[in-house]
Amino acid sequence: MVTAEQLQSIMPRLRPEKNAELLPFLTAAMTEFAIEAPARAAAFLAQLAHESGQFRFMEEIWGPTPAQKRYEPVTTLSAALGNTSAGDGKLFKGRGPIQLTGRANYQRFGDLLAVDLVADPLRAAAPAVAFRVAGLFWSKKGLNELADTATADAFKEITRRINGGTNGLAERLAFYATAREVLGVAVIAGPGVATRGLEPPAAAEPGFERGAEAIRTHARKRRPVKRAGKPKRKPAKKKTSAARSRRATKRKRTPSKRTR
Repeated sequence: MVTAEQLQSIMPRLRPEKNAELLPFLTAAMTEFAIEAPARAAAFLAQLAHESGQFRFMEEIWGPTPAQKRYEPVTTLSAALGNTSAGDGKLFKGRGPIQLTGRANYQRFGDLLAVDLVADPLRAAAPAVAFRVAGLFWSKKGLNELADTATADAFKEITRRINGGTNGLAERLAFYATAREVLGVAVIAGPGVATRGLEPPAAAEPGFERGAEAIRTHARKRRPVKRAGKPKRKPAKKKTSAARSRRATKRKRTPSKRTR
């Protein structure tokens, strides 16, 4: 079981009073989703520390930004998120330490957790539910099994399954190194170092989404495509017969310079 002192060491910017408030809900969710083993806990806490800014941000900051406006119907992104009514974008914005986004995902996670998140979306940011949402996603994406290997490659794959890439990997690894030390997890093997059969499982990534996947896909589609290659040169202007005649006359009139 993670203690308040251990959590404070892993997340030094977490205020002590916030630590005391969140810890019971965090540890309850870790127990519910079998994330108690030190190797699992170290990876879980490291990822949550980065994703939530050490539990400072439990919900998406709403502008709305141009990207957030596309959460609202009717857009391709709103359809992917299951947002069907005006105002759904803000109502079902990202909440939790691993953000849950979109009406359809609130519905699915709520059903699995036996919590009505559609009727009361704000509960997705409340500690009693937010950490359970994170634990459910962690479990369904096969991240416990990856964390068990305690290798650098496994942690990188955990990052990819959460983030869609390796954004913030350096900070995540720094949190992970601290969490391993605090929780007594053996030093992970680096690239090229034998891990004696502890490589990440070869199983395909489970298809369990939380909304961020649709947002990333939509953002990639909207980016302009950069084409490789040199810019085309403008064709040279053709010289007319009149221009050629003027140049020939000019050469005749200009005396040649001789070197003495």
